[in-house]
Parts: sequence; C-alpha cells; structure tokens
Amino acid sequence: MNRYETMPKDLPKPIDDGACDHLIGTKLPNIGLIATDGSIVNLSAQLRKTVVYCYPMTGKPGVPLPEGWDEIPGARGCTPQNCSFRDHYVELSALGANIFGLSTQSSEYQKEMVERLHLPFLVLSDVNFKFCDAMRLPTFDVNGMRLLKRVTLIAESNIVVKVHYPIFPSDSDAAWVIEQLSH
Repeated sequence: MNRYETMPKDLPKPIDDGACDHLIGTKLPNIGLIATDGSIVNLSAQLRKTVVYCYPMTGKPGVPLPEGWDEIPGARGCTPQNCSFRDHYVELSALGANIFGLSTQSSEYQKEMVERLHLPFLVLSDVNFKFCDAMRLPTFDVNGMRLLKRVTLIAESNIVVKVHYPIFPSDSDAAWVIEQLSH
C-alpha cells in the first residue's frame, strides 16, 4: 500500500510505446504557463537545471475519478508522485534543479492540490496544450478529457537531456530524478 493514498493492487503497468523517443535533445519551447502562485513561467528561460514532471490529473477528495481510471496503464498515482517530489524537494534543490509539476488541469484546480499537499514548488497549467503539443508529449483520452501521460523531463540550458517514460510506480519518479542529477 502506498503511503500517500490507497492504491489498488495489480494496477496495469504502462509500456514504453516509443512516444517519448524524440525528446532527448529537444529545446524547451518559449511558452508561458500559468503557475499555481499566479505567475507566468517560461520553462525555456530557466537558468538552472529544470525538472518538469508531467502527470495526467490529480483527484479531489470526495470527487470520484473518471470511470475506468484504474484500468488505464499508468494513470493512477498522481498524488503519490506529487508527494514524492515534495518529500525530496530539499535534496533536489541541493542538486541544482528547479522542480515543476505540470498537468493540463486548470491552475485553479491545481491550487487546491498544492495547498492540500503542501507542495513547496510551482505546478504549471498547460490547459491549452501549448507546451504539450510543442513537445509532442504523449496523451490519452478518458471521459471526453485529453490528459498527459506520465513523463518527466530533465533539461539543461533549455535542452532536454534525460527522459523518464514510462514511469511506474509513480512515486519512484523523484528517486529516478535524484539518481540522474547525482551523476
């Protein structure tokens, strides 16, 4: 059982479908994204190493997840992933990285999650899929919603140098980033 939320046993594992093979060497696009503090963040303008972990969507307490959510490989686990980055934030920062979460949910929706989970970093909204489409990130559809598949990018000097995809289990992502930044 996961320490952040109750995870069903035997969740289907995502497979590497090659949807992120093109990302190494890709420049981060010059696009402003709304952050949970109300600022506009342009990931291409970051001066430090930049970690962007993309996730499908976080749920809200008392609101059911989309029907069939647990059957979608890799969909479940956004809260554990966010909490793992929160718990490792000091270590990640000490390794010289700016950390950003990113989903296609609205910034207003994300603010509730950031406050509830006490995240010490910004979460960015790509509600219009500008970043997602520019980077050609993998998505999936559920209940009429287009959502990002879980993928993490590490960029240096505006260029993607490492990609984590597929990610499973979701809370293993921060440890993978720490390992990559430590080399």
